[in-house]
Amino acid sequence: MPYYESVFIARQDISATQVEALTDEFAQLIKDQGGEIAKREYWGLKNLSFKIKKNRKGHYVLFSLDAPSSAVHEFERVMRYNEDVLRYMTVKVKELDPEPSPMMQSREERGRGGRRDERGRDDRGRGGGRPRREEN
Repeated sequence: MPYYESVFIARQDISATQVEALTDEFAQLIKDQGGEIAKREYWGLKNLSFKIKKNRKGHYVLFSLDAPSSAVHEFERVMRYNEDVLRYMTVKVKELDPEPSPMMQSREERGRGGRRDERGRDDRGRGGGRPRREEN
């Protein structure tokens, strides 16, 4: 079966337990259609870049799916008509990543953007400059 990753955003005014119930409902729908949920992550209540249906925040949930395309189409159809779902996006992937997504990793696990030398310059030669004076 093909692999998919799907993220949906639920309304800000529903509770985390309601989001969990909604997620369970979607997971059961996938299982009923012959698919399997490989990974399921609740990313929490996060700010949106712009208002969506008068909401400034949303509950983000990620699914990693091993399911036939008919199950994914039904999953998207149900999300489209659910009033608690603001947006969703499903992408077909070559393989599923068993590791936690970058959203679930701590800042230390993700690491910094680039490497810096002893003068504070990144690997492209930018940054650094004069060292800061220490205040006494």
